[in-house]
Amino acid sequence: MTKLQRDTVVRAALTLLNEVGLDGLTTRRLAERLGVQQPALYWHFKNKQALIAALAEAMMAENHDRSVPEPDEDWRAFLTANARSFRRSLLAYRDGARIHAGTRPSAPQMASVEAQIRLLHAQGFPPAEAASALLLISHYVVGSVLEQQTPLEATEGRTDGETASDETAPLLAAAMRALDESGPDASFEYGLTTIVEGLAQRRER
Repeated sequence: MTKLQRDTVVRAALTLLNEVGLDGLTTRRLAERLGVQQPALYWHFKNKQALIAALAEAMMAENHDRSVPEPDEDWRAFLTANARSFRRSLLAYRDGARIHAGTRPSAPQMASVEAQIRLLHAQGFPPAEAASALLLISHYVVGSVLEQQTPLEATEGRTDGETASDETAPLLAAAMRALDESGPDASFEYGLTTIVEGLAQRRER
């Protein structure tokens, strides 16, 4: 029997993820999809968490095309392009934000993060503040996508989920209509612009 390749497992897991979501992605189901016994998966991944980390890495490698700054690129332009690219990568797969949440840069990603910090440091950020700025952007992107990818039915039935009406909360009702009409892209861009502008003001102090 041909040895099961690591990339084959990852690709199958990503396909299955889109079909059943993170909660439905089990090693048993993945083994069935690949036509192998579960122990065959442990050759590459000792547990589901290790598999999830590999999926997060694969998602970034496949879709995140703005992780490395251009030479002498303005830091504002890079952070904006980087955040947009990161968001697209998470949205490309079902539960992408949940897959990525809590992971740390893997060895292949270290050079990209180093280049990002070097860019910010060269344009006025101390290394620790540069790292904090990158974390802030990362957390914002993951949180934003997590909200977008959470099914509406998951929030239905909550006691705090009453819909605002023009009679009880006219300003809130109008605001929610405007936000619904503009969509998640506009909301994301508003938050991203606010963060980048805030970092610029902090840098100039």
